[in-house]
Amino acid sequence: MEKIRAKKEFGQNFLVDDSVLTRIVSCVAPAADDCILEVGPGRGALSRLLAQSGAKFLAVEWDRELLPLLKAEFATAANVEIGHGDILRVDLPLLLGSRGGGKKWKVAANLPYNISSQVLFRFMEHSALFEKLVLMLQKEVGDRLTAPPACKEYGALTVLLRLHFDIRREFIVKPGSFRPVPKVDSAVLSFLPLPEPRVEVGDDELFRRVVKGAFLQRRKTLLNSLRSSGFDDADGSLSAALTRSGIDGGRRGETLSLEEFARLTRELLAGKTLA
Repeated sequence: MEKIRAKKEFGQNFLVDDSVLTRIVSCVAPAADDCILEVGPGRGALSRLLAQSGAKFLAVEWDRELLPLLKAEFATAANVEIGHGDILRVDLPLLLGSRGGGKKWKVAANLPYNISSQVLFRFMEHSALFEKLVLMLQKEVGDRLTAPPACKEYGALTVLLRLHFDIRREFIVKPGSFRPVPKVDSAVLSFLPLPEPRVEVGDDELFRRVVKGAFLQRRKTLLNSLRSSGFDDADGSLSAALTRSGIDGGRRGETLSLEEFARLTRELLAGKTLA
């Protein structure tokens, strides 16, 4: 394929290490009866390997300059479709539902660092569409996603994604595996969507507000951080919900487990403590 330079505005770093590409394919484990979505195929290095499986393969690329080259390369591959779109805006149920025939999709992606969290939340919102996601992220983001409570990496992203996925770090990728060479390490992670949320939260929107509010000001106590994020405690109802949850409001948000966040959300919902 013609060499096209990576564009900074798209956060492009093309993967050029054959051994890393092979390991990613092994994680995806493509089979002929699979449906596979690749986000941001770039120059098509990973696409070639995944398409060889015979799976129904859809690649969605935002960089219009790459599209004709990708389409030309896969013009004779009946199982491959190359599409243009922004993964943050595309209607995923419409895009995948009409092509998958009811099957769940596997996803492979080398995500640009600057939009990785936004893409993760999109996948989370539509997790029922997927069988497995194999994503390359900045190592720092990967560390956050697999972090236990009470450490600096543990945060809102950790809790919210863990509600819907089993997440495992597969391996680290060094900067020299890319062109241009990034300044940080990357990590490949596997996400297995859960058939049901890991715990019952009562109300998804309220749960997200609680989790994000708890981490809004990490140096503050949980009670004060939630107050600062908009939860009203003028009548003591927030404090009462914490007490009923068995959670000390003097703790830091980063010490709470997923189960504790869920319990607090249910108690807030029961007490109608909505700001």
